[in-house]
Amino acid sequence: MIAHDDRSILGLLVEGAAAGVEGVLVTLTGIEGGSSRGIGAQMAVLADGRSAGSFSGGCVEAAVIAEAQDVLAQGYGRTVRYGIGSPYLDIRLPCGGGIDLLFTPRPDPVVLKETLTRLDARKAAVLRLNEGGAALSETPGFHGFQRAYAPPLRLVALGHGEDLTALVRLARAFGLAVEAYAPASDRLATAEPGVQPLGSRTALPELVGDPWTAFVFLFHDHDWEEQLLPHALAQEGFYHGAVGSARTHRARLAGLRTIGVPQASLDALRGGIGLIPATRDPATLALSILGELVQDYQACAGMPGWSGRAPGRMGQDPASHVPTRN
Repeated sequence: MIAHDDRSILGLLVEGAAAGVEGVLVTLTGIEGGSSRGIGAQMAVLADGRSAGSFSGGCVEAAVIAEAQDVLAQGYGRTVRYGIGSPYLDIRLPCGGGIDLLFTPRPDPVVLKETLTRLDARKAAVLRLNEGGAALSETPGFHGFQRAYAPPLRLVALGHGEDLTALVRLARAFGLAVEAYAPASDRLATAEPGVQPLGSRTALPELVGDPWTAFVFLFHDHDWEEQLLPHALAQEGFYHGAVGSARTHRARLAGLRTIGVPQASLDALRGGIGLIPATRDPATLALSILGELVQDYQACAGMPGWSGRAPGRMGQDPASHVPTRN
């Protein structure tokens, strides 16, 4: 991974508990003004000083680690303000704002393991967090800040040549789980580790989707799309897209319509994909597509009402807090 994610943050606490090293889960619960991270961002801190996650570019992490160690020494949790309104006058955030951090000492490793098990099974999980501990959201009588965890973005890519291999390599470097397919005759693409060969246009792979999966088609021989696209569109996913010009996409939709693909699926299929218009070289195309996938995943993948169309709201993390306290 390029940086820590939910699994590595919770995983550090589980590993520490197994080794007899106590830890603290620190959660961003409030923001005044600007902030480098959003509500629900987290750090894990162990008693020996090891940590995972961050809240800024490095200006508060040392203070958070020291505070977490003091929480363990004192034996109780707390909520601390950093930045504007903080009692720590020597700690200022570069954005000029203030953040409230909830320190939850010794979160139950059984609860954390169950959360990780759900994520590994590609199921969402929600924890309730307070100064006394952590519990799954369905735990009766346990109140606190609710933090939702979404399974990680998964990419299913199908296509030809260097366009496919560039996207596969970049997505893997970013830390995504990638499943890729190319025609068996495409020696360049099938030479890429992990790319599975397609024997014919009608031999369909066993594609399986979920609300956190993106399907991307990178075929320039569009005959390969005739059977594969309807197969992929029948799978659940937050993103279905295919490269090609506007004219190509119109022809693609017309062909799918004639074979009975539902209109809702046609509406969800994107053409001219990527954030950078008219991209032609493979590396930039891969960056353009990956940027769009991450943007849409963070906006609303798997959230209620998601339709697979371009999102109407940006910037909300699918693993962010559930905006209620009770």
